[in-house]
Amino acid sequence: MILRTFGWSFAVTALGLVAALLYGGPVILALVAVLAVLEISLSFDNAVVNAKVLERMSPFWQKIFLTIGIAIAVFGMRLVFPLLIVGITAQLNPIEAIDLAFNDHEEYAHRMHEAYPMIAAFGGMFLLMLFLDFVFEERADKWLPWLERPLARIGKLDQLSVVVAGAALAFVAGNYADDPGQVMIAGVLGMVTYILVNGLGELFAESGGIDEDDEDGDGAPAAARVGPNGLVLATGKAGFFLFLYLEVLDASFSFDGVIGAFAISTDPVVIMLGLGIGAMYIRSLTVFLVRKGTLHEYVYLEHGAHWAIGALAVCMLIGIGAHVPEWITGGLGAALIIAAFLSSVLRNRREDGEENAAGSGEKSELESTGVSGG
Repeated sequence: MILRTFGWSFAVTALGLVAALLYGGPVILALVAVLAVLEISLSFDNAVVNAKVLERMSPFWQKIFLTIGIAIAVFGMRLVFPLLIVGITAQLNPIEAIDLAFNDHEEYAHRMHEAYPMIAAFGGMFLLMLFLDFVFEERADKWLPWLERPLARIGKLDQLSVVVAGAALAFVAGNYADDPGQVMIAGVLGMVTYILVNGLGELFAESGGIDEDDEDGDGAPAAARVGPNGLVLATGKAGFFLFLYLEVLDASFSFDGVIGAFAISTDPVVIMLGLGIGAMYIRSLTVFLVRKGTLHEYVYLEHGAHWAIGALAVCMLIGIGAHVPEWITGGLGAALIIAAFLSSVLRNRREDGEENAAGSGEKSELESTGVSGG
């Protein structure tokens, strides 16, 4: 199970570390290893949320996410995206941006840091909307009932997530941004992207037979099949929009890691190798969580991941006006997920104890009435 799930990650790690050693020797090898650990620590909550969405997708779209999605994550977000951002903000054409990245690492890093407020506004608002939609929704299981119950009650107010996120964006842009206009535009685009992609995915998932193509050839409607865990799996257009949603979600998570990587190295090759290795492990961990049914066994993990997303969103918005160290964002996320996992373990043990006690009570009652000795 471990080798089947993490085999590609192990292979990419070996190839990446060998490439780093050939590229720059032991020092570059160490930097790539550090960046890989940084990416995994910052994005563990991403794997949990990805797994929750991925288990709703058909095997076809799961394979697309784990193949094409990997290429987008490693090359698109870790190499092309920084080049694109530098090119746009510095008004450089693609060739000039590539030349700057590979021949003037310090200036390239400076340009990326200059663009951080807009990047943080877009990614922070996307993640904040995701977090708010989660905590404002009524749920049967509550990890922090003293907090989640009142949030779910006030969440009955229509579009409260948009109101809260918009107010937060206006406050941060008006008080802490050097260029409030650009930050507002980037933040609104982040909100619009979340609403559009998430809404389209839900629309096609709810519409059932809107896509008549039969991808798997089993004769079932393409937009609604039941998987082994009893969930209705999204295929066709629903699967496509869930795939888009996951890619934008992964991009929002990667913003912080890409920017933080420049504190360790300004070489784009080193950054791509290190963060690419980390991204592979996040993908493998996502698959592991889906195949093992971990989110169903440890029910508070999803809660912890969303609270970690909320913490990351707040850190990104604070980062518009002040630097937030990467160890804080990574540490907060890890601490919340570990706490949620331990809470899940205690809950499972408590429920097992109650079931055993109930079973023992029924047995004693039967024995006292003489039924068991018949």
